[in-house]
Amino acid sequence: MTLAMRRITPLLIGLLSLLSSVETFSAPLPLAAPEEVGMSSKRLNRITERFQKAIDDGNLPGAVINIAREGKLVYSNALGWQDVGAGIKMDQDSIFRIYSMTKPIVSVAAMVLVEQGKLSLTDPISKYIPAFEKMSVGVEVKDEQGNPMLTLEPAKKAITVQDLLRHTSGLTYGVFGQMNQVKKQYVEANLRSQNWVLEDFVNTLATLPLQYQPGTTWEYGHSTDVLGRVIEVASGTTLDKFLEKSIFNRLVMKDTSFGVPHAKHDRIAENTVDRKTGEKIELINVNIPMVFFAGGHGLTSTADDYIRFCQMLLNGGELDGVRILSPKTVRFLSSNHLNEDISKGANYLPGPGYGFGLGFATRLENGQSPWPGSTGEYFWAGYAGTYFWIDPEESLVVSLMTQDPYRRNEHRVLLRNLVYQAIIE
Repeated sequence: MTLAMRRITPLLIGLLSLLSSVETFSAPLPLAAPEEVGMSSKRLNRITERFQKAIDDGNLPGAVINIAREGKLVYSNALGWQDVGAGIKMDQDSIFRIYSMTKPIVSVAAMVLVEQGKLSLTDPISKYIPAFEKMSVGVEVKDEQGNPMLTLEPAKKAITVQDLLRHTSGLTYGVFGQMNQVKKQYVEANLRSQNWVLEDFVNTLATLPLQYQPGTTWEYGHSTDVLGRVIEVASGTTLDKFLEKSIFNRLVMKDTSFGVPHAKHDRIAENTVDRKTGEKIELINVNIPMVFFAGGHGLTSTADDYIRFCQMLLNGGELDGVRILSPKTVRFLSSNHLNEDISKGANYLPGPGYGFGLGFATRLENGQSPWPGSTGEYFWAGYAGTYFWIDPEESLVVSLMTQDPYRRNEHRVLLRNLVYQAIIE
């Protein structure tokens, strides 16, 4: 029996929906019946039912979901529509803009350089990008008329590579939380344009004031974009080439890249109009060659490619005999790096019960969070709806790919609840 045929046996829930694509599809991980690894087929089928209902109700265009336990793929399903407007059904190899799920990949790439002795977490980033040598922090005060006014004070310490990885650099996005004088400068600098070259982008960032003193506050921002430039300088090559060489080619992540090659354009998942609001959020145009290798948001990928990346981390840095990182490094990056002297700020995205490691939110206790998980589990997500998590205690990895920014948190929590209820031993 061929691998393609095995994928349509009852051992895997939902694979009948692959239809015509099944003949050419190959599994990203070895296959197993859910019951072989302590999960319930019947309970996993609730995922299909609930996500299909969300699609039928117009609350989600489509999704691709992969679940693996003990290194075996037990659920793999493509539901709904890749492109609603064009009438193209979702397929297992549909390609998605993963936005901030770029960050964990770039963070792992930085740790590859650390293991090679070409980078250290204690390095000031000005060692690689001199423009960051003397930074200022914006402090908002009131003038005599009570109007907000920005003053600048020198940064008390240098931004380090560790600060970039754990989002304590003081850099911001300028769009989260209440607008202030610092954030206005970030917005006015046109940083959302995709026409930048990474070197010019980070040098422009270095001219802007920091939102916080380095090392004092978790603030979601352009830290991983700057990390991408640090990687370029430390490695001597562009970020896209370094990721290809050090991660994508080695893990056979054949559909992960900055932008989508022309031959694969028919596989790009698209956003749709939100039925509730009539709004359509325009996503990054990935049909054209990318010039901005944004370490914080620029990659496209598939559910299959990303679950291979996750499984590598769960395995302690190795997959199919290929080692990316050492087990000690994986434990280090997935540990909490926020101490009691670091504020979590006003917009702490990981949520209660979570700390933050080197590119990942990491769970500190079983309780506190409103969604299920295990102590030591780590995750991240993307603006347009993508999501993954890695649970070492349960030997579990999950990748969710959607292209729907409207109710992304709702669908992530739904999947969490349905995955954990399917674990029966």
